[in-house]
Amino acid sequence: MSAGLTHGATSTVSAAGDRRGTVVVTTVASDSHTWNLVFLQLLIEELGYQVINLGPCVPDQVLVDACRETAPDLVVISSVNGHGHQDGLRVIDALRACGELTSTPVVIGGKLGVAGQQSDAAIGELISAGFDAVFDDASTTTGEFSRFVGALPAATRAPERTEVVA
Repeated sequence: MSAGLTHGATSTVSAAGDRRGTVVVTTVASDSHTWNLVFLQLLIEELGYQVINLGPCVPDQVLVDACRETAPDLVVISSVNGHGHQDGLRVIDALRACGELTSTPVVIGGKLGVAGQQSDAAIGELISAGFDAVFDDASTTTGEFSRFVGALPAATRAPERTEVVA
């Protein structure tokens, strides 16, 4: 998911009291990039969600603990360094191993491999491992991501916590 793609995929901005739910945004533990997280946070907020941005280089257990504490409606994992596929397989295993997170939607996107666009088999491997969607920078657009997020059902509960410090 790259900032170079269409910005302003949505023109709807919800009021703070009208939030659809909570989304956790993070990178994999090996990725120190932040611009992608800021872009995603702004885009997801425009779609009406409260965003908890855990920042870069998030260890797997910190992500699991934050998700257990906040019970997000979606987890978005972004990678820019090309290790998203490799690290993503480990992260989704940790998330899906936690009973209360087995049905939480989790997506991954960005530069997922050092060779560029992911093959259908590599994307299939991520889906089979437990991701609900894969947004490879080389083959998907911000609009596709926005449509996925926009199609999620609105949360039925108010968020209990608005910030997680990792």
